[in-house]
Amino acid sequence: MFHLLTPHLRTESVLELTVNRLRELGINGILLDLDCTLKRYRETEVRPEVAHWLDALKAGGIGCCIVSNGRSNRIKHFADKLGLPFVANALKPLPLGVHWAMVKMGFRPEHTAMVGDQVFADVLAGRWISALALLLLTALWFLERRLSQPRLS
Repeated sequence: MFHLLTPHLRTESVLELTVNRLRELGINGILLDLDCTLKRYRETEVRPEVAHWLDALKAGGIGCCIVSNGRSNRIKHFADKLGLPFVANALKPLPLGVHWAMVKMGFRPEHTAMVGDQVFADVLAGRWISALALLLLTALWFLERRLSQPRLS
């Protein structure tokens, strides 16, 4: 049971997932959460280095699709800017939206990675569809930092 909550790999940034690294892992399709994965939570734009990273993946033959629990019009805004297909209202961790994204993209689970920042949404969804589950440590780093700061009395 706990293996469903354990990511296959952890990384601090999507930028570490190069075309070569993904190929080494047998990955040719990547499902990407949006908030806290491709962009910081309240930011209205994706940083240029992330956009360049996505361009490099696409140029290297790695298929990319945004899979988010966010509302369609908000996710579409980012997907259109990045030139990516998307599935919004995905209901992660339920596998329905993630499975639909794989079907839409023609991905096979054994060659697909689900990348996100939440264990109970992204990792669990990736595990349920038998994809490689990659956890971004951004949220964990933030929590650890907040807990280590002294509190005012």
